[in-house]
Amino acid sequence: MKVSRYKLVCGLTLLELVLVMVIICTILATAAPSLRGFFTSRETSDAAAQIVALTHLARSQAITEGRVYRLNLDTENKTYWLTVQEQGGFRQLYNDFGRVFSLPKDTEIELDGIFERGESGYIDFNAQGQTQTGTIRLINRRGDVFEITCLSPAELYRVVVPEKI
Repeated sequence: MKVSRYKLVCGLTLLELVLVMVIICTILATAAPSLRGFFTSRETSDAAAQIVALTHLARSQAITEGRVYRLNLDTENKTYWLTVQEQGGFRQLYNDFGRVFSLPKDTEIELDGIFERGESGYIDFNAQGQTQTGTIRLINRRGDVFEITCLSPAELYRVVVPEKI
C-alpha cells in the first residue's frame, strides 16, 4: 500500500470568508426592498380572510341562536368587530370574536352597498341565514385591492382575487 506524503487541507482562509459574507450581504441588500412590500400585502390578505371568517361565524351563530348578529366596520379608525342583538340593542360579544380587530397600518377600507352611519358601516346576519349584499374593499399602500363581497342575500361573503388599481 502506497501512502501519499501530501495532506488534503480543508478549510477557508479569513479572506475567503469575508468575500463570501460580502457577496451574501450584497444579495440580501438588493432583495430586501422587494420583500418589504410582500409582508404588507400578506397582512392585508390576512385581514380580508379574517373579515370573511367573522361573516361566516356571524351567519352560523345567527342561524343557530335565532338572533341577529352584526359585523361593525369603522372606516375612520380602521377597526371591525361583532355584536349580537339583545333586548332591542346590540352588545359586544364576550369572547375572542367580539374583540375589536384593527386593519394593518396603511390599509384603507371602502364600503359599497353596506349600511352606513357616518364613518361606520355594518352588515346584519339574520336568523334565516340571510344577509345584506355589498362589498368591502381593503386597499394596501402598494395598491393591492382585496374585495370581500356577497352577491345575494343567501350567499356567503368571500374574497375576490386581488388586483392592482
